[in-house]
Amino acid sequence: MPAIETIGQHIAWSYANLARAHAALNDGADSYQQIHHVIRNKTYSGLVSGKISMRSIFDDERLKLTLPQVCTYCGSGENLAVDHMIPRISGGTDDGYNLVWACRRCNSSKQGKDMIQWLFDQKRFPSIYALRRYIKVVAMHCADLEIMDDPLETLSDEALPFSVELLPHKFPPLETLTLWEKAT
Repeated sequence: MPAIETIGQHIAWSYANLARAHAALNDGADSYQQIHHVIRNKTYSGLVSGKISMRSIFDDERLKLTLPQVCTYCGSGENLAVDHMIPRISGGTDDGYNLVWACRRCNSSKQGKDMIQWLFDQKRFPSIYALRRYIKVVAMHCADLEIMDDPLETLSDEALPFSVELLPHKFPPLETLTLWEKAT
């Protein structure tokens, strides 16, 4: 793992690990191969150097419209409503990129919690597509505040509607990851 000193580096390392997991799942791999580590390292160094950017949120919006309409958290297709990944009560917006499908049960359980915090409290890891969308929202927010180059220690001084520290750097085993919640 590289030395992570800034907010932007922390976000980039989480996104790079996401890219590695996404590539491995797309390849049908049982474990990470050398190519997946190369993808992670190139993604990280490209993001930090500014030579590459995260893919557009448009890709995630397109997926939201084309994937089966199921709860982002459990896969249920029943009693769906729109949920805020980063809740309004914490400063999340009503913008489409912050909205996902959620069943009534998950939405009620999640209440005003941040998506990542709630899932981790449930001992669950988000799907690749949900996490990718979430990381992009966090990155956009931090870029808008011009804090990407700030040291990680300054996070406690920032009034953010999410916890950057919760962005995962370690992922569970590949066999437990999903690209998208399967309809139940």
